[in-house]
Amino acid sequence: MEYDYVIVGAGSAGCVLANRLSEDPGVTVALVEAGGSDGKLEIRMPAGFAKLFKTGYDWDYTTAKQGEMSGRELYWPRGRVIGGSSSLNAQMWVRGCQRDYDQWGVPGWSYDEVLPYFTRAEHRVGSNEGGVYGTEGPLYISELRSPNVTTAAFLKACGELGLTRLGELNGHSNEGYCPTPVTQRRGRRWSAADGYLRPAEDRPNLHVITGATVERVVFDGRRAIGVEHGGVRIGARREVVLSAGTIGSPHLLMRSGVGDPGELREAGIEVVRELPEVGRNLQDHLSTGVFVECTKPVTLARAESIGNLLRYLLLRSGMLTTNVGEAVAFIRTSEEEPAPDIELIFAPVPFLDHGLTPPTGHGLTVGVVLLQPDSRGRVGLNGGDVVIDPAYLTAEADMKRLVAGLKMAKQVFATSAMRPYAGGPMEPYWAPESDEELAQWVRERGETLYHPVGTCRMGTDDASVVDPELRVRGVEALRVVDASIMPTLNRGHTHAPAIMIGEKGADLIRKAS
Repeated sequence: MEYDYVIVGAGSAGCVLANRLSEDPGVTVALVEAGGSDGKLEIRMPAGFAKLFKTGYDWDYTTAKQGEMSGRELYWPRGRVIGGSSSLNAQMWVRGCQRDYDQWGVPGWSYDEVLPYFTRAEHRVGSNEGGVYGTEGPLYISELRSPNVTTAAFLKACGELGLTRLGELNGHSNEGYCPTPVTQRRGRRWSAADGYLRPAEDRPNLHVITGATVERVVFDGRRAIGVEHGGVRIGARREVVLSAGTIGSPHLLMRSGVGDPGELREAGIEVVRELPEVGRNLQDHLSTGVFVECTKPVTLARAESIGNLLRYLLLRSGMLTTNVGEAVAFIRTSEEEPAPDIELIFAPVPFLDHGLTPPTGHGLTVGVVLLQPDSRGRVGLNGGDVVIDPAYLTAEADMKRLVAGLKMAKQVFATSAMRPYAGGPMEPYWAPESDEELAQWVRERGETLYHPVGTCRMGTDDASVVDPELRVRGVEALRVVDASIMPTLNRGHTHAPAIMIGEKGADLIRKAS
């Protein structure tokens, strides 16, 4: 089998690439995905995403032991299915702010230069204050269909604390609070597969291959000429494009002989290109939170009732349309911060252990997310296996910001707006008070917010993994197009920039052909 382009990974960026590249009927495109169909009800139903964790739809990764997190190994879900993590995520469309992209300092990737790729993707339904969003793109962006009554109380509480109400979250600045924009259409998830792959899958020049875990990129000298999976070779006449994500893309590069030469040789892999930064610069949004009992039986704890299921199946409304994180606030914990450093996410349910632990009663969560970590980790090799070490909290400033964020979350629950709903602490939250106790809570219970980036860093320097055109340095006909190329995290969520990177990457590839 041979194609003009071979794309590895049918996640957010991979679905975009498959659509945009196959728009040209004169080229052939193969999209190779390790997982399978995204037809499961829990993928379509917005509130069902936690039911997909630790199943066959999930890569089910575990980090190395984290010394600053009480020695814990943390669970990292990533989508192993058509649509990738856009089929498992909480559907939040949060681009970040202007500073996020300007701070990259990479030609062609400033905020003003990437903004058209965001709006190209977007199909905003409903309010579009100031024309922030695109309105004709393939990815539906909407408000939640049936928000919880306590979410309105959270928004009122943010105003009571003096925060700024935003008409739209995704403008130049996101400092303030707002209901969460979500990738949903008429009450159901609208993934990258829905927006980009479905309209293209019947094109005769696009071949989607599922259930195929790519083991390596095949090189002729230093030119990528295809990939291999299960002893099967898929050839690429023009380019191989890795869109396997922040873990999968660097891991595949290393397995193919591109990476730190000492690490490759130790794993018994022949070196094709010495590129020591492959797998380095790993960043993630570390999350903690405050959990309280809800004094009224109005939360999502009863979302899975037969009545709610029927309401969803028949009307596409009700509690099962929730994305759980129904509203957000972006705040600065000190005047020295140039932009928000903490995100508060409101969930009208006690969201514990990634939703894998069912709530024991009615409760509320204000999650606290570190937006700009100073800590840097790595993705590496252990023989042929992958090692994930996010190095959480190895930079002292990260804990300071999280502690300040937890204090703000506690203030939210102390407002008059939340008083009708917020009760006492809900287990396992034990109401830590001092800075030391709050830090202990973070170390014992902090978890990923599912936003790893940076392991195939883009830059203009020779040490960077990819150049501003996303070409892997020192080899030919090989690019990386996914969130792993981001030099730093955005002050938002990573699905939106992954889509943007796919859109811009497709343009770069087409211009080079």
